[in-house]
Amino acid sequence: MTTRLEDYGMIGDGQTAALVSRQGSVDWLCWPRFDSDACLAALLGRPKNGRWLIAPVQPGKATRRYQDDTLILETEHTTDDGVVRVVDFMPQRKDGSSVLIRQVTGLSGRVPMILDLSLRFDYGKIPPWTESTDDGFVARIGPDLVLLRAETRVEVTQGGACGEFIVAQGECLTFTLQHGSSCTRPPPPVDVVAALHATQRYWRDWIGRFDRPTHWPDAVRRSLITLRALIHEPSGGLVAAPTTSLPEKLGGSDNWDYRYTWLRDATFTISALLNAGYHEEAERWREWILRAVAGTPSELRILYRVDGGRHVNEWTVDWLDGYRWSRPVRIGNAAAAQRQIDVLGEVIDTLGVAAEAGVPVSAQEQAVAHAIAERIAGIWREGGRGVWESRGEPKQYTYSKVMAWVGLDRFIRNEKLHGDADTSMLRKLTHLREEIHREVCDEGFHPRLGSFVQHYGAQTLDASLLLIPLVGFLPADDPRIAGTIAAIERELMEDGLVRRKPPSGAVPEGAFLACSCWLADCRQMQGRHEEACEALERVLSVRNDLGLLSEEYDLGAGQLAGNFPQALSHLALVTSALGLSGKVLQRGGA
Repeated sequence: MTTRLEDYGMIGDGQTAALVSRQGSVDWLCWPRFDSDACLAALLGRPKNGRWLIAPVQPGKATRRYQDDTLILETEHTTDDGVVRVVDFMPQRKDGSSVLIRQVTGLSGRVPMILDLSLRFDYGKIPPWTESTDDGFVARIGPDLVLLRAETRVEVTQGGACGEFIVAQGECLTFTLQHGSSCTRPPPPVDVVAALHATQRYWRDWIGRFDRPTHWPDAVRRSLITLRALIHEPSGGLVAAPTTSLPEKLGGSDNWDYRYTWLRDATFTISALLNAGYHEEAERWREWILRAVAGTPSELRILYRVDGGRHVNEWTVDWLDGYRWSRPVRIGNAAAAQRQIDVLGEVIDTLGVAAEAGVPVSAQEQAVAHAIAERIAGIWREGGRGVWESRGEPKQYTYSKVMAWVGLDRFIRNEKLHGDADTSMLRKLTHLREEIHREVCDEGFHPRLGSFVQHYGAQTLDASLLLIPLVGFLPADDPRIAGTIAAIERELMEDGLVRRKPPSGAVPEGAFLACSCWLADCRQMQGRHEEACEALERVLSVRNDLGLLSEEYDLGAGQLAGNFPQALSHLALVTSALGLSGKVLQRGGA
């Protein structure tokens, strides 16, 4: 596919999401949930790999927007024949079935339209068995059933349908694609008018709870809505993105599956939700973490399936060409089995932030915190793969050691977490916390460079070092922190955005958008408010016209890159925007 990421919008129902292009094609959809197999996979291949196109026969100018404070997407197509509006949305589920609704309304003239739907399950490979109905088709494959209902005549094809129709001014035609179980009766038709009104109310009621002051209210509200759409409704877990294998750099092989829930994002998530006033969502996220960790914190993984399941085995989809020819297309994520010491600290940090915000602390939470603190004490000296999940040899990453310190620090300081912990245990952990701090300052700081470095013995910068003052390891006015921030501004910044690592290779990866927000936070802590705002506004400038961000921004090509939309980018945006607008709960409770 040649569609730029900027040209996609997201719709969703809280359990899955679809990407809709400016041209009117739904090119990505996994049913029934975020981490299920895709049945529309043209995003990572070609139209034959599954898409649902509804568009004018003769393309014209397309403009679009979300209906105010909703996830309902409106696209207006202006052609020589007239103007037509397509409204795309997915209502919240009621009876267990999921439905994608597309409503076509003529605004002027008479516009010839085309419908082309191809369902291809198993990530764009296998068509379902399809049978005609009075108003569309019913398709079945394995456990899945899909119903198309159309208010115009369509020709049923193998695993899909096609047709042409004309929409006149004042005319409205509706098309629904509904998913259910092939083992039960097909779900009944959807009342589209009622579903539209209910979807409008749902989103407006939810975002209506946001009342925090900010200089960037529209950007924050849109980011919060995007984040809410990525929170799995039954479990409360947040997926990193609804997509897989969108490349960090075009033509490269750094293509990863992000349709899972990362513990590393836990503190970012809970802080952003609490800062924005969404305590219920924060508490559900905390409960998700406790269920995922369960009774064996020593076996903690860095990522899980959206329901807390542990198996995310990685494999490649050889029949897909990849987004703009970037292969391989990966399903699953082998990073789940990596040892990441920093994640242990992130979990305790998250529990501490929640406790300080008034979220009740359970006996399980105390037991998990105890076990993880002891686990940190036992393995903190071991190497890991770092915050960016390197697949090379384990190293002594500076950020990972800082987060080991954070985990012990939060446990020691928070009586709600350590409860009736033995005094000798707390004394031992206090001494260890001081030892880790000394070692990081000695081994992670390079005196000649005047900055912290990516890992012990290195001379390489890493944007994760911007988090050192944000988690309270050292104050922002410490000369070592000032030197680190200055070095990152000097060596990792380009055109106002921050790369996570020094550029390398003929085609360097893009700027990492969350890191640019961390720089804004650091500048604010240094009292550089105007420069902090400049850093945040540079991030805001690369959002697409719908206010969505991916993981990275390709500075050479001037376009978004990486999985899209990316939760961490929007989490960082929310936190920075609120932090630069007034006093909020500091990340990590420091």
